[in-house]
Amino acid sequence: MALLPVATTVLISFKGERDIIRKPPNFFPCDTPTRAFDPTACRWAVEGYQRVLAPKPTDGGLLPFALTGNIVRVYIPNSLLYATTTALLVVFLAGMSGYAFSRYRFRGRNLLLVGILAITGVPLLTNLLALYQMGVVLRKAQIPFYDDRMFLVSVYMGFFLPLSVWIAKGFFDAIPRELEEAALIDGCSPFGSLLRISMPLALPGLMAVFLLTFVNVWNEFIAGYLLVAKNEFKPAMFGIYEFLGQNIINLQVVAAACILIALPIVVIFVFARRSFFSAMIEGAVKG
Repeated sequence: MALLPVATTVLISFKGERDIIRKPPNFFPCDTPTRAFDPTACRWAVEGYQRVLAPKPTDGGLLPFALTGNIVRVYIPNSLLYATTTALLVVFLAGMSGYAFSRYRFRGRNLLLVGILAITGVPLLTNLLALYQMGVVLRKAQIPFYDDRMFLVSVYMGFFLPLSVWIAKGFFDAIPRELEEAALIDGCSPFGSLLRISMPLALPGLMAVFLLTFVNVWNEFIAGYLLVAKNEFKPAMFGIYEFLGQNIINLQVVAAACILIALPIVVIFVFARRSFFSAMIEGAVKG
């Protein structure tokens, strides 16, 4: 059931316009006047991808053509920048914070944990008016080296960091303290035991934090739409929104844009899955 819309979108992206709007509709564009399905008569088309990618011939480059479509030239690179930067910063800060909450007892610890958990219940939408005003003030201040991309990454970090701290803390709680104590006895510094013992064993949790943050930032629309003034800085979800307005009747073009935007997420999960499971099976306590 979950894969049916995905499969339908893929099929629509490879159909021609007449096969999309025809009545009665057909699942595969392989029908003939005499047969309902003829594999030799399939009418697969790449018109949608051509209009999204907009390839144009060039001279002197690595490839004989350049992709000039805004989806692949502007919006997808922007989302890669936002999602990767935010996910790496959140992993670093959540890892440090989760380790501190797991290993140390200090005044106000429980209050901070409850406060962090409470922040996760505040929807981003309720803060957008204040964040929008902050962005306007920062823009007018003309701070050197400031642009809306830095502000948007900061907003994403503030929104996805609290839950990530709790996830990281849970993984550090599951790591026996005796491993770190043994490393300290062997001459390792506290920071060294963190890097050499705790962090590798907590890698599945940190990988989960990275993937969760990356996917959430990639799929976020409203903050990237409102908090960024220039279209050349806006993320991929805005690109879909803009593309939909221009191609509302060309469903094959919209479907091709959706597939191209979803493709980086699939690639990330394919590669990250191996690291995730390898870290899980390697993090064993030998006795």
